[in-house]
Amino acid sequence: MPFPPTGIALLFFPTHGDWKCARGDSAQPSVVWNDESTDASVLRFMKQLEMIIDDDTTDIFISARSGVWKRTCHGHSEQVQRAIPEDLARAVAVKLIGRGGRHIDDARPAVDVALNDGVRVHAILGGVSVGGTEVSIRLPSREVMNLDDMLAVNAAPELAPFLRDAVARARTLLVTGRAGAGKTSLLAALLAVVPPAERIIVVEDVSELRIQHDRVISLETRPANSEGRGEIGVTELIRQTLRMRPDRLVLGECRGAEVLDMLMAFNTGHTGGGSTMHANSLRDVPSRIVALCALAGRSESETALLARSAIDLVIHIDVASEQRRLSVGRLVVKKEEAGLRLDVEEISFGATSARHGDA
Repeated sequence: MPFPPTGIALLFFPTHGDWKCARGDSAQPSVVWNDESTDASVLRFMKQLEMIIDDDTTDIFISARSGVWKRTCHGHSEQVQRAIPEDLARAVAVKLIGRGGRHIDDARPAVDVALNDGVRVHAILGGVSVGGTEVSIRLPSREVMNLDDMLAVNAAPELAPFLRDAVARARTLLVTGRAGAGKTSLLAALLAVVPPAERIIVVEDVSELRIQHDRVISLETRPANSEGRGEIGVTELIRQTLRMRPDRLVLGECRGAEVLDMLMAFNTGHTGGGSTMHANSLRDVPSRIVALCALAGRSESETALLARSAIDLVIHIDVASEQRRLSVGRLVVKKEEAGLRLDVEEISFGATSARHGDA
């Protein structure tokens, strides 16, 4: 699926100085930040984005201090513009966040939003950011891969039968990996094979999951307004979701104490859902879960029992030398003198029985 031009038009880049054009255009843009209106300058600024985005671009970074950089799916970073004026960087941040329906100012200087078609923007204003305003833009893949494509790219096609069976049998999945490893894409691909008659309800801090399924309901948290009212957090959305009788409950990325909300929700009889979480390796997943639940005041023993009951499979994505490798494990509880400890046992796929055994 090609990247929609209207989605690109919602993003902005400065036209101050020389630009490196990804498209190889011979004519370099020459518009500079001047005394014209802010909206006009930012509009000129955004039109240059199309000249540096190519099929491999995954991230764009705008920095008042270090300029404009782009990152590719191969892990390479390239500077495409030197330092830019702080007032321009701030204007771009304000406009982008506004496009996502939220507001950023000195009272709320750091905001995360989702734009069209999975484009995600984070901005933090100068002051909090000592060197000046910083804007990070995450671009989704131009194509939404299905599960078979995703596993083929990750050099693990033998996992397809096992994971399809796990989804069909309503196993609850936790997808883990480092930032940019493809956790969200893999979870979306897994949920796309949920039977078409089942209803999927997704709760996210910022809407990011793009699930190719006809019965998906997406709920997004809402920050408080300038008067401190109107906030709707993950906990409240999960509470509302449980009243909506979902067939599959999905919680977007867990970064903090909301992991306890996830485990509690998955222990209410709503199986077959999933979530994502940052972790450096499959072995690190138990300690990561315990640490996040500790933020919510839960002991390791309590967390171990809760997590083991809630999560059926952990799917971890490792990325090395531009290659992805998937490993799958089950959470287990081990009894020690100090109490219960959460651990993970990796599932071997060397034998046919392991691939097609109990998921």
